[in-house]
Order: sequence, then structure tokens, then C-alpha cells
Amino acid sequence: MKILVFSDIHGCASACEKAIEQFQLRNCDKMLILGDILYHGPRNNIPENYDPKAVVSMLNPLADKIMACRGNCDAEVDQMLLQFPVMADYVLINDCGKTIFATHGHVYSPLKPDESTCIVDGSKLPHLSGVDVMFYGHTHVQELRIQNGLTICNPGSVSIPKNGQQPGYAVWDNGEVLVMNY
Repeated sequence: MKILVFSDIHGCASACEKAIEQFQLRNCDKMLILGDILYHGPRNNIPENYDPKAVVSMLNPLADKIMACRGNCDAEVDQMLLQFPVMADYVLINDCGKTIFATHGHVYSPLKPDESTCIVDGSKLPHLSGVDVMFYGHTHVQELRIQNGLTICNPGSVSIPKNGQQPGYAVWDNGEVLVMNY
């Protein structure tokens, strides 16, 4: 299976449109959205082309192709508008003999390689026995690394990237993780 993985749209219509273009150009089977879909949140500036209603109208026709989890800026009112589930803290996917754990990153987050504490908001990871890949968002910073046999990937943000990065996303392509920028 080929999955386009992205995070942190934050209501930006042009960012959502670009993600959908990549989904179609790369001939993906599914889209995995790692939260913060409609609202920009109080800590972020309003993104350029902020139009949550347009984001809803772009994503709902693709509902049967979307897997998503809740971000810290997502609320029950967002679920009332979106026609695919968005309120779970994580999604488990089995593909190509591998198990993928996908989350936003504000509740569950990966550990730093040299520490035993979590890098985001003091969160804790669930027991990840048997998990091969972890996708998370929230930090708006891309990363791809392997830690103790676990592939950890943050696709960055499609709308408000941080640390001088470009808008980014990832692709799960039949067992391989690729990180890309626009």
C-alpha cells in the first residue's frame, strides 16, 4: 500500500490542496493525516489562505481514503464537519508485514535517542511491542530516524513548518518511509 502521510494543515486551504495534489501525483492508496486539521491554535499565527471550510470541502470527498488521528487543535466540532474519524489519539495500521503506530505527538511522542523522557509536553509512549514504524506530527519539524529498531518519522507541517524548514510530508511506500518537501 502507498500512503501519503502529513500533519498540521491548521486550516490552510492552499496547504491542503498541495497535499491532495501529492496524493494524486504519487498515486497513493490512502492518506494519513496526523492531526491539527482545521484550527490554527492560539500559539500559531493564522496561516496564509486560512479557510477551514475550504479544507473540509476538499477532504470530505476523499473520506474513504483518509485515516486520521486527533491533534491538540482538533475538537468535537471539527468531527461534526469532517466525514472521516478524527478523534482517536492514535491509529494502528498493518501493511507489508509491518505495524505502523500513527499519532499527533501531543499525547504520545517518541523519546530522544539519549534520554528516557519524552520530547513533547512530557508525554508517554504506549507499549509499542510489535510496532515497526511510528509517525507523529505536532512539532512541525521533519525527522526520520531509527531508534532501537523502531523507524520514527515526523513529516513536518504542510502549512506552518518550523526551524526554517520547507512544508513537508512523508510517503509510506510498500514498507519504506520517504520524507519529502514541496
